[in-house]
Amino acid sequence: MYPDAYIDFLVHFHGSRDYFECHEILEEYWKQTEENERKKSVWVGLIQISVALYHQRSGNMKGAYRILNKGLGIIEKKKEAIVKLGLDYEQLLILLRKRLAEINECISYYSINLPIHDQKLLETTVSRCHLLGYTWNEKSDLSNTSLVKKHTLRDRSNVIQEREEQLQLRKSKRPDS
Repeated sequence: MYPDAYIDFLVHFHGSRDYFECHEILEEYWKQTEENERKKSVWVGLIQISVALYHQRSGNMKGAYRILNKGLGIIEKKKEAIVKLGLDYEQLLILLRKRLAEINECISYYSINLPIHDQKLLETTVSRCHLLGYTWNEKSDLSNTSLVKKHTLRDRSNVIQEREEQLQLRKSKRPDS
């Protein structure tokens, strides 16, 4: 009923609290499945929630606010999609608006849980969480540098190479080239 990538997203969101991994999982899924209005997809809204929490946790309040504000803007327009994903739409909006205000006030990060309304989805994600060795709704380990600063510790050579290739491609298509 729900895509595996979405369930994995929920497991990492509530279990490992690895928001960077949440972003990676849903971005790959989103890019494979969405063709129309890609930047307005519910998947983008969920990705932006996890990215905003990642930034807030690492102390980047400006980035967290900007990204969560964008994600909230998408989520507000996707009631039907949010409900189909087994989440309580109204509670999610309350949660995200509260977090946005807290980020604006530079309140330090603390773990939040998405309001899962579908009991079967909740059971599935809790079960998968335990299978992977995580504790459901565990608070983030703020002393875990590999979790809090994950983006600075990864090998980005393939990303840099892809960006350079795209730049060269755009340059080659310019009429003045």
